[in-house]
Amino acid sequence: MDNEVPNAEIVSPQPSPSAPASVPWPPQIIVNCGPGRFQRLLGWMGWAAFGVSVLILISMSFAVRQYFDTTEGIQERFHSGERTGRDKVAIISVTGAILDGRGFVKNQIDQVMKDKSVKAVVVRVSSPGGTITGSDYILHHLSKMREERDIPLVVSMGSIAASGGYYVSMAVGDQPNSIYAEPTTTTGSIGVVIPHYNLAGLLERFDVEDDSLVSHPNKRIMSMTRPMSDEQREIMKAYLEAAFVRFKDQIKRGRPAFRDDPEALDHLATGEVFTAEQAREHGLIDEIGFVEDAIERAITMAELDESRTRVVEYRRPPSLFDLALLSKARHSRNPIDLAYWLDLHVPQAYYLMTTLPPLLTYPGQ
Repeated sequence: MDNEVPNAEIVSPQPSPSAPASVPWPPQIIVNCGPGRFQRLLGWMGWAAFGVSVLILISMSFAVRQYFDTTEGIQERFHSGERTGRDKVAIISVTGAILDGRGFVKNQIDQVMKDKSVKAVVVRVSSPGGTITGSDYILHHLSKMREERDIPLVVSMGSIAASGGYYVSMAVGDQPNSIYAEPTTTTGSIGVVIPHYNLAGLLERFDVEDDSLVSHPNKRIMSMTRPMSDEQREIMKAYLEAAFVRFKDQIKRGRPAFRDDPEALDHLATGEVFTAEQAREHGLIDEIGFVEDAIERAITMAELDESRTRVVEYRRPPSLFDLALLSKARHSRNPIDLAYWLDLHVPQAYYLMTTLPPLLTYPGQ
């Protein structure tokens, strides 16, 4: 029994018809040699290594794609028009207070820049404005997109397109009949505001003194703990005036009529807000109409066949918070974000129709 071969099978061979019947045939032994434990272990390790390699390649591919993705995965959605149309009119949304300008708006612009099937753009503005830098950043990239892609750009104003919201609308350039406002749109508010609060009296009441050390008195020119001197006020007025001049210069680029009549613009640039009817009378907008009217104008300017044109818009990719109905929490600031709270106290000039700096980040940015 010790010499017995495992997995062996004894088979009696069938004699050949031509062989003599008296000749006996020896039995044949067939040995089934299956893999041993070590071989099976090596096999499983090989498959495991293959699976890990595939996962690594997938993750590296995703990382590379994410590295070069300037749109942060925004999604294109069908808005209207022909569902199977090859030519597109893209709606870029500028919504809420404008902070640094980077974010969702810039991602939409990047998407249009690389999508050659987009033949025209409608910029949907619904914003009270924001920082000078953020407003100018969006205006710059919208204008650059229009010029480099050589496509028409039409503005559709929503509930409000004031101050910085009007500023970014100047991306239309010299294009005629390119700014539309809804009948209930509030626009205008052309001007600059630098928020400043003097809490010196309140601090004195509670016997609190600002004993900060500075290299020069003008280092804390916008400090809330003491009033500004006349000299410091003149310095800030000069800074404000420079920003105001830039605002009006951008309007002259987007509203050519004011180039020949700058006094008319000075008459309007008082920070006053206007209804859509008033804005049209003053030449701040071209037409009163809804986003559908702006889309039709964009199609006409691009000389597209409406029956073969698809209108699209962009949205952020959904997150787990969105799926859990917590989208508001996703867009709110972290209460322990020290950089954000410090940023609130940094003196900034705003193209903003308010006396307060923006305290929240709106979903549109």
